[in-house]
Amino acid sequence: MGTVDDYLASLGDDDRAAIGRVYEIARDVVPDAEQGVGYGMPALTYRGRPLISVKKAKAHVGLYPFSASVVSALATQLAQHVGGKGTIRFQPGAPLPDDAIRAIVAARRAEIDSAF
Repeated sequence: MGTVDDYLASLGDDDRAAIGRVYEIARDVVPDAEQGVGYGMPALTYRGRPLISVKKAKAHVGLYPFSASVVSALATQLAQHVGGKGTIRFQPGAPLPDDAIRAIVAARRAEIDSAF
């Protein structure tokens, strides 16, 4: 089992469902993403770089695309969820829309691809 799978297995049902859904959509967008670590967090990686991490915090779930520019580029679409330069926040009972998750992951993938 990889890092993301281990993390998901450690969560309660509601958190696991909400966080697992984000990872599932991310894997659909970037099928060759691999499990790994980014900035000490369980993450999906792409081309050796952190793609996305989703982690339960005390009062929310944080989605980390490891890029302030990705968050900034999607700020209008994600306005109610932006919690900082590089953080998108949501509640397990009020998940992000699938199209927003796809846009975040696609933007981060494009950013990584442009570095090669």
